[in-house]
Amino acid sequence: MVDIKNKEYCPTLEEIGEFIHNSVFLQFCAEISAEYSCREKIEFSSCSWEYGWNVKYKKAGKSLCTIYPRDGYFTVLVVVGDREKAAVEAVLPECTPELKNIYEQTKPGNGQKWLMIDLEDKDKIYTDVFRLIEIRRR
Repeated sequence: MVDIKNKEYCPTLEEIGEFIHNSVFLQFCAEISAEYSCREKIEFSSCSWEYGWNVKYKKAGKSLCTIYPRDGYFTVLVVVGDREKAAVEAVLPECTPELKNIYEQTKPGNGQKWLMIDLEDKDKIYTDVFRLIEIRRR
């Protein structure tokens, strides 16, 4: 199995999927790639907060999300900036209590909220994450 913290070896998307050992990860990646006609970029982060390999999706130079592999699940980072704030807050009442709580508990920095959303199942919060990504894409 791949060592997600080994800077010397860049894993493939499939190897990251094996590390996570949750089929929702590869489904999520496939949906983003298909929906936004973009490819993943696997990058190594040396920052002490999220040290290790991650998966980034960008479209037209704009970040859609970053995925951090975990054991059995993955965390999706979606940034909500000033431009997205009103649109995100307009859809929040339709979102899961879990996502609302993440949004409310996340402190803004430089006019942005960095939402860290754990995904384990293809459930309603999974759908919520795609709503946020769609708002970022606009």
